[in-house]
Amino acid sequence: MEALVERLEKAVVRLETVAGKLQFGPGGVANGDIIISSHMTNGGESQSMEAFDLLLSGSVSEYVKTSTAIGGDVAKHAEMVNDALQIQRSFLKMSMTHREPAKMKESLTGNNMRRGITDRVYSSGGTVALRTELADLLRPLSDHIHEVQSFREKNRGSDLFNHLSAVSESIPALGWVAVCQKPGPYVKEMNDAAMFYTNRVLKDYKDTDGRHIEWVRSYLSIWTELQSYIKEHHTTGLVWSKTGPVAPSSQFSAPSAGPLPPPPPPPPVFMENNPAAQHSALFAQLNQGQDITKGLKHVCDEQKTHKNASLRCPGERIPRESPARSQTRRHSPVLELEGKKWRVEHQDQSHDLLIEDTELRQVVYVFSCNRSTLQIRGKVNSIIVDNCKKLGLVFDSAVGIVEIINSTDVQLQVMGKVPTISINKTEGCHVYLSRDSLDCEIVSAKSSEMNILVPEGEDDYREFPVPEQFKTVWDGSGLLTEPTKIAG
Repeated sequence: MEALVERLEKAVVRLETVAGKLQFGPGGVANGDIIISSHMTNGGESQSMEAFDLLLSGSVSEYVKTSTAIGGDVAKHAEMVNDALQIQRSFLKMSMTHREPAKMKESLTGNNMRRGITDRVYSSGGTVALRTELADLLRPLSDHIHEVQSFREKNRGSDLFNHLSAVSESIPALGWVAVCQKPGPYVKEMNDAAMFYTNRVLKDYKDTDGRHIEWVRSYLSIWTELQSYIKEHHTTGLVWSKTGPVAPSSQFSAPSAGPLPPPPPPPPVFMENNPAAQHSALFAQLNQGQDITKGLKHVCDEQKTHKNASLRCPGERIPRESPARSQTRRHSPVLELEGKKWRVEHQDQSHDLLIEDTELRQVVYVFSCNRSTLQIRGKVNSIIVDNCKKLGLVFDSAVGIVEIINSTDVQLQVMGKVPTISINKTEGCHVYLSRDSLDCEIVSAKSSEMNILVPEGEDDYREFPVPEQFKTVWDGSGLLTEPTKIAG
């Protein structure tokens, strides 16, 4: 295997050398060497940029236009998305004139898979990462993605929250430039995540406001067309220049900031002019297995400065966070009416929480409450429970939806009526229905350990589990999906 890898590396080095020497010469074959003409190379680059610009002037422009028509938070969000796409355009243009930075392989586990494209670059399989100077190049794009997602978190009470959520859940698709092998399926995965919320938008506005329907169409088409663009120009990953200078490790700026700075000089490594030797040495180190740690020096407890004050420099101490400062970092509990929204946040071990004097137009937002109990008297518009653990919620009636999101071990009891209960990304949810709410629709996704309890007799309930496993078969004309039961 090592011999085969070395032969392939030598072949690649040979091709790159020939292409570099004859970049501006005519295409053809000479002395058995393959010559790639500058006309073919530049033509491919221009076609790639033209295709991406067509995406920006088409679906992206239409998305910004429809968002501006809706206005408010949606219009602000669209400006952020457009800025992020412009940053990606600058990055793509830079990659066409620069070679990819040096990279180093390292193994990953499932727990550290999604830490941001500035920290790790992922393969589509999720088992290998590339940690490189590419992180600095991607930092502006990563910052814009984070800005888009933070905007959603800061506006959870917005009337257009489903719009913001659709964008926030799918904007990581711009990280495809850091995905090895096949980035197209990664973009599709992000597009599917957006559809959970866009379907809600379609449901809410299908008979009232056509602008929102057009907004959904234009936004989803961005990712659909991006998949087509990747399939045509970057099928197996971002294509870098083979003959240009190495990409600069410093961050590149927004499109209006001017040309890229010149690349830094290469490090003074003794085998810098021999790429094959570099790769061989790297593979030799990686193939050591358990022997790779033999060169490390063992440090006993007596040599550790954090365990021996005498080894530290005079006046040096290990910083410790004071209890007072740690306490100030904790969020203060909130239970207040803000406009038409009741905010119940950061409550811990509070079992006497009560909301009364409610109105039909008010919504209740319960966020990050643990081991607490909340009672809501009267009829409200809707209730959202987000990121809560061991929460008990008792309410009279809701004219809209009651949502349980990103929570664990939640108990919900309806005293009056509620038309719809949505359970999403939740582990452990018990719903106690009243006799008046037996016609309630219960929608669940990505959740487990869900049980519905219906009244039986005077003061007794009968428990029914919500299916978590489904079977799908082809019936000749379409897919037929039905829940399955596991015996035992």
